[in-house]
Amino acid sequence: MDQLEKNSRAGQYIRQISGYSAFVPTPLPPVPPLKMDNETLELISQADRALGRLDGSIQTLPDPDLFVFMYIRKEAVFSSQIEGTQSSLDDVLEAEADILNPRRPGDTHEVLSYVKALRFGLERLKELPVSIRLIREIHQQLLEETRGREQNPGEIRTTQNWIGPSGSTLRNASFIPPPPDAVPHALGQLESFLHETDPMPSLIKIGLAHAQFETIHPFLDGNGRMGRLLITFLLCERNILQQPVLYLSHFLKRHRTQYYDMLQNIRDNGSWEEWIKFFLTAVDEVSQEATSTARRIVSLREEHRHIITENFGRTAANGLRVLERLFSQPITSVKALADHTQVSFTAANQLMQRFMEHHILIEMTGNTRNRVFGYRSYIDLFTDH
Repeated sequence: MDQLEKNSRAGQYIRQISGYSAFVPTPLPPVPPLKMDNETLELISQADRALGRLDGSIQTLPDPDLFVFMYIRKEAVFSSQIEGTQSSLDDVLEAEADILNPRRPGDTHEVLSYVKALRFGLERLKELPVSIRLIREIHQQLLEETRGREQNPGEIRTTQNWIGPSGSTLRNASFIPPPPDAVPHALGQLESFLHETDPMPSLIKIGLAHAQFETIHPFLDGNGRMGRLLITFLLCERNILQQPVLYLSHFLKRHRTQYYDMLQNIRDNGSWEEWIKFFLTAVDEVSQEATSTARRIVSLREEHRHIITENFGRTAANGLRVLERLFSQPITSVKALADHTQVSFTAANQLMQRFMEHHILIEMTGNTRNRVFGYRSYIDLFTDH
């Protein structure tokens, strides 16, 4: 490193021997402190209330663990789509149900790895705090079975990376994160900030931490997805949410250009306040959307339980068992019904016909054999139209 090229409140660009300038962030919290104007205070209040309503709505579901299944997959799909994957929620559900589909995008396994990493991290969170160690373990799960598996999953980078359009180099990159020798120190400062016991509102701290992580960009691949996972783990660690049901990536994907511009504006101009307002708005809007989804799940479940009870006759008991399973496996087959209810294939086929007659399940393939059925009205609650 030699001359100082450019300063901002968030850090400085430092010229490297090779000629490019890498950004080295200053530790959090920002100095001077965040300006907490009336708009920011109101946004904090709105986001806190929205998260509280969401958490309460999830707790009123008959089996919160069961219904979280789709919230996690929605977050996984949209977070991965921000990074360029093409897989949809349907693709993921089909893959998990072992449904063969030659038209399924090849990157579906990346979304499945995101789901795996999220589940893994939540279990580890019972034993470890959010820390660099935990982040590395989760990152390994995130990348070990994807196209990033050659990029040292779980290992802090020892070479320079950069951000920019496909084909860009260090000479024309949009942003160059810290040089590798500065990364461990920057991560250590971030970890210290997370563990500080200060009066800072949790959502402010989480918003600052996410932006700082993306600036450090500590891995060779998967930094965007890992940074968004970090938001979920911090919300759960701080008991703001009991379940990982905030699919914030839905908002960030809709506003992807603004999202990236906000992060870059922090680095170039120290615009932390602008970013925090954007982040709080995202939390508020997505919390309200997720709460609405929870309420619609309850209504849908009660509607379909009523239909089954009134119309399925002696098969109603098995019908209700199948219905509950559909909330965690919304794509199914006659064989799956037979296995779950422990009845013959013929009896399961007759039960499936009842589900179809009452438009609870629909056939998805158009085939006469090896048919696949979907709980479409439930899946559509999570589909981005």
